[in-house]
Amino acid sequence: MEELITLKKLLHQGNIAEALLIVEELEEMSKSDKLNKIFSYGIILLLHLIKQAAENRTTRSWNLSIRNSVTQIQRTNRRHKAKGTYLTEDELKETLQEAYDLALEKAALEAFEGQYQTEELGNLVNQKEIIKQAMDLIIEKAN
Repeated sequence: MEELITLKKLLHQGNIAEALLIVEELEEMSKSDKLNKIFSYGIILLLHLIKQAAENRTTRSWNLSIRNSVTQIQRTNRRHKAKGTYLTEDELKETLQEAYDLALEKAALEAFEGQYQTEELGNLVNQKEIIKQAMDLIIEKAN
């Protein structure tokens, strides 16, 4: 909010150069917030895909969580006015790869009632396949 007040003041003063710096800062803050949301929903998406793959089963709750995560990733990534996305497919894949270890750690606490350590659970699933599955769901939902 403080940035908007400063921006208004700078515009009234005719100080366009400094006003543009504030606008760039606001854009960066907005993008950072979007990326953090995508990362968080990516963890949830991957968590449930890992559990599905490891346990070779699913539940209605996991399916709902997967659908919700995919929807929220797409919704957050969509640039409404600019008609594009904040992250390219490559950047989205990179974000999922970064989120994978946290998702695996959480899945180890939940899958098989927590009887496997993170590394042991990781050996039961194929990271590349999980990330590909996540990307396919996100991209399919976008089209």
